[in-house]
Amino acid sequence: MTSAPPRDERARHWVPGFPLDLGTPLRPLRRGGQDPAFRQDDHGVWLTANTPGGPGTLRLRVAAGAVHATAWGAGAECLVDGVPELLGAQDDDRDFQAHHPLIAEVRRSRPGLRLGATGRVWDALLAAVLEQKVTGQEARQSWRELARRFGVPAPGPAPAGMFVPPTPTAVLGIQDWEWHRAGVDSARRRAIIAAAQVAGRLERAAELRGVEGRLLLRKVPGIGVWTAAEVAQRAWGDPDAVSVGDFHIPALVGYALSGRKTDDRGMLDLLAPYAPHRQRVVRYIEISGFRKPRFGPRLSVKDYRLL
Repeated sequence: MTSAPPRDERARHWVPGFPLDLGTPLRPLRRGGQDPAFRQDDHGVWLTANTPGGPGTLRLRVAAGAVHATAWGAGAECLVDGVPELLGAQDDDRDFQAHHPLIAEVRRSRPGLRLGATGRVWDALLAAVLEQKVTGQEARQSWRELARRFGVPAPGPAPAGMFVPPTPTAVLGIQDWEWHRAGVDSARRRAIIAAAQVAGRLERAAELRGVEGRLLLRKVPGIGVWTAAEVAQRAWGDPDAVSVGDFHIPALVGYALSGRKTDDRGMLDLLAPYAPHRQRVVRYIEISGFRKPRFGPRLSVKDYRLL
């Protein structure tokens, strides 16, 4: 006799009605190779998240054309229910037209590109604010530190070292010296605290979607165009939310579409014919393997704990 699964375990099998490349919609959720909220091993892809039901762990595997999802924790039901949207089931690109050879080729060769949506704002917002105006290395280090010290261990049989990111309540309990230890400067700290204080209301952005959703996020002091776009791309799979103000993306888009370096204004000009799919074009460029020429100074890593 087979024993019933634990009460906090949920499972689902889902067959997508489109070509699925599992890594493509999930890649934006990963914050570096040591992300405590994202792992990949022989058993599948593992993610942790805060949900309306509580913290949870989700494992995804693909076999025989079906997605096999298992989740654990108080948020398990929410996580398995959201699997289709997470993997891009609501993404609609039927009116997309390629205007550049590179985009046309990638679209032909990678038909599995889908923009996934978690349906939740907070986790993406916390990570995005940590990435403001610092190197990726600095942001990932702070993300790991905060998750391990103020998150909770991943529910279920998750790989060792996985944690659920801290909740808004946990963030509001972090002391100044603990922010300092995590390498988070005062500007980012203020933005995170301001967002945590109204986190419940900010979740509505994922329902509003589009420009309205991004504008709601920007009502929080310290949340600008770049941060709102980064959240929109993950929380509701916004196909038009371009990360204006990014250190790397304008040059990448410029070289890929015109063969020359450009700034934010030039990037937006190049992407204008693609509206309302401008962010989709950025994703096509990113997965194409295209690399812009390497030259110029790199951002130096600051250790705020030494200040």
